[in-house]
Formats: sequence, structure tokens, C-alpha cells
Amino acid sequence: MTDAGWTSSATVEQIASWLGGLGHVAVLTHVKPDGDAVGSTLACVRALRSRGIETDLLYAGPMPQWIDDLAGSTAYRTIAGPDDLSGFTADGAVVFDTGAWSQLDAFEGLLRPRRSDVAVIDHHLQGDPSVGERRVVDPSAAAACVTTAELCRLLLGLERVSALPREIAEPLYLGIATDTGWFRHSNVKPRTMRTAADLIEAGAEHARLYGLIEQRQRLSRLRMMARALSSLEMHKGGRVAIMTLRRGDFEACQAISGDTGGFGEMALAVDSVRVAAVLTEAWGEGGQALTKISLRSKPGPDAVDVNVVARSFGGGGHAQAAGARLQADIATAKRRLLEALG
Repeated sequence: MTDAGWTSSATVEQIASWLGGLGHVAVLTHVKPDGDAVGSTLACVRALRSRGIETDLLYAGPMPQWIDDLAGSTAYRTIAGPDDLSGFTADGAVVFDTGAWSQLDAFEGLLRPRRSDVAVIDHHLQGDPSVGERRVVDPSAAAACVTTAELCRLLLGLERVSALPREIAEPLYLGIATDTGWFRHSNVKPRTMRTAADLIEAGAEHARLYGLIEQRQRLSRLRMMARALSSLEMHKGGRVAIMTLRRGDFEACQAISGDTGGFGEMALAVDSVRVAAVLTEAWGEGGQALTKISLRSKPGPDAVDVNVVARSFGGGGHAQAAGARLQADIATAKRRLLEALG
């Protein structure tokens, strides 16, 4: 289900034309950027800078360990919060891979006063139109990088995506590959594979990028994986699998939040499981109990739309991958999640 009003208000061509007429652009994405977020922003910045347009690439939250290998000599800035952008100015801003204020809190001071100067490229079902006046929202795209590939092509005046420079093609390919689980998920469509093929033709090296992301795991991640699996519980006749991670697990394993991505996929390997959930203990403001819920589901005729479940808790995402934050301890969050799953 798509949020009312969360639709495209511009074409990719219109956004490319608008960006091309600016002198200084802020490029940003959601906190705790993943492969699609980094890939789309990095590619856009490189395309804009190749045209002589001044850009600031801004990130917030924990960064993936591979960021510097992918960014190379492309400068970026990591901010801790809104105060870090005090006095910052730009002619316009473009936001990739999100349209949710809850994922842009570090950038609110930059974005909220100037909605007419903000463009959004997203592929999620939920978002707030007040984030930006110009929006391309395409839930049929497997990743924001699918749309961004076309944006970069237009910015550079090329006839084909396959003609993109390698330094732009590689982050775009990585974003598509990671958001599709290396082309395993149900969001893979013919368009996805055609764009990926064009990017490989442009010089993206699949094996090198796979190794960069998937074969450089931190030891702490493997230790957290063991703890997640040891916590595995089966519910509703084996259709729902739940794993729990507590703050003590992170401390014992010397792990960070980024070490737990993709754990739900492991539980989906069980034949009977239709929905997998990872519940992570955290603390909200004032020391209140907070549980982060990550949901994954299998496609098929009896598929569970976990986006609907996540939305009931104030979160959202995709039909087969969504998340939410619940002001409750893990036991309460687990009970409420099972109730929501019916």
C-alpha cells in the first residue's frame, strides 16, 4: 500500500534539467546509508562534478565499513546532527532512497525551510511529499540506483546507460546488487537485469564489488550471527521465525548496528517459514525501552506483506522487507508483533 500523495511530481528528465542549472547542490540520503543509498548518491555526485557543478555529499549515522573503498577520491562529509550544518547553504538538494522525515532528522534544518529547492529519487511505498517538491517515486524499481542510472545518463547527455563512465557505473551496480540480495529477491524484474547488464558493460566489475561487500565481514558480525541463530524461535506452526539481539550481545561481540544486516534472510531458509523477524534491543530518549523490528517475508501466492505489518507500528518499507521501531521492551514487542501477524 502506497502512502496517499507519495507519488511522482516530476520526470527524471525534469529533475536532471533542474540539477544541471544549479551552481551548488547538496546530495544526501537516509541515516545509516546502505549500498543503494551510497551507490545512488555517489554516482550522482560524480556526474554533477564532471559537469563542473559544486556538490556536497552528506551522510549521517553509522557508515558501512566499505565506504572509503567505494568512494575513493570522491570527498564526502559525515555529520553527527543538525548542528553540524549550521550556516550551510546550497542552491538545491537532492535526496536519494528515502522520503521519510524519520530517516532524515539530521538534515531537517537544511531541508524543511526550502521544500521548493529539494528533489527526491525514491522507490519505497511510503514517504512524505513535504520532503521535496520535485519527486520521482517508482516502487517498481528494485533500487533507487535503477532510476539514478537514468538520471546520470541524462546529466551527462549520453544515449545509453552502458556509456556511463566506470566510476559512475560501479556504485550504481553495487546499489542494485545489494538491494536485490545480489539478484536473489522478488524485486528483481527484467528492467533490473537490463540496467545491471548495461552497468557491467560500462565497466562495473561484479566479482570485485561482491568481494568488497560480502567477503570482508567483521569477525564481530559472525559472532552476532551465532547469537542471533541461537535465539531463534518458531511461532504459528513454524510460519514465523523470530530472532532477538540484546544490548549485551553487542557488547560481548564488540559489534555495531551495521553488523546485523540481513540476518532475517537466514531464517527464511527454513522451508516452513513465511516471515522472519529480528528484534533488536535499544534505548530511546530518556532511557525508554526501544525495540527495532526488521521483517522479511517470502514471495508467492501466500506471501505476507510485511510493509503493512511495519506500518501498523509506524514504520514501513517494501512488501517483502520492512522495519519499524517500537517503544517497548523485546518481550512486549514480540507479543505485539505476533498479534499483528494474526
